[in-house]
Amino acid sequence: MLLEMHDICKSFPLGDGYIEILKHIDLSVEEGEYLAIMGPSGSGKTTLMNLIGCLDVPTSGSYYFCGQDIAGASDDALADIRNSSIGFVFQNYQLLPTMTALDNVALPLLYADVDRTERRERARAALERMGLGERVEHRPNQLSGGQCQRVAIARAMINKPKLLLADEPTGALDTASGAQIMDLFEELNAAGTTVVLITHDPNVAARAGHTRHILDGRLVEEDAL
Repeated sequence: MLLEMHDICKSFPLGDGYIEILKHIDLSVEEGEYLAIMGPSGSGKTTLMNLIGCLDVPTSGSYYFCGQDIAGASDDALADIRNSSIGFVFQNYQLLPTMTALDNVALPLLYADVDRTERRERARAALERMGLGERVEHRPNQLSGGQCQRVAIARAMINKPKLLLADEPTGALDTASGAQIMDLFEELNAAGTTVVLITHDPNVAARAGHTRHILDGRLVEEDAL
């Protein structure tokens, strides 16, 4: 099992009290699985994504990623897990605007202390696999939305993560570009990468192998809707 969550709750301070965003979440994801988590705005899906991606820790409950206790991990340990084991893809790409596609993709390798020559070689190869071999020196404002998202996927995969975590990855794209990105996710999953996709779009969720729904901070199966 790649990740296991049991009885996860997440609360945030509000005035003199707290507001509970996630309520008793149970979630298991096996290695090689392709899971979509679907929910409307305000359902808690972004908070759940932050917990899955080790960007935050739960208020209560247990979370194990690759056998490691995330709920009790230090900030440094969480950063190490994110850099070595989790690739992130966001709706707005999160590319650094002053850097080329090559340097954006190579950035996680810099944090991993890989030398400059190897960083650039690996980043170039990753961009070529994404069909962007002729765009390596382009900056984000010189690329289309679909090309920016492919750069983001190349960056997410550069450290060969165990989990690819995507938050509304087609939300800013036209239909054709979105379909190409979903094709890429299917190819990566077929090659063995575990994919967890957060979306509000049923057409995007339908491309995954399995879908869970989140409503009012609770995960439910489709037949419970």
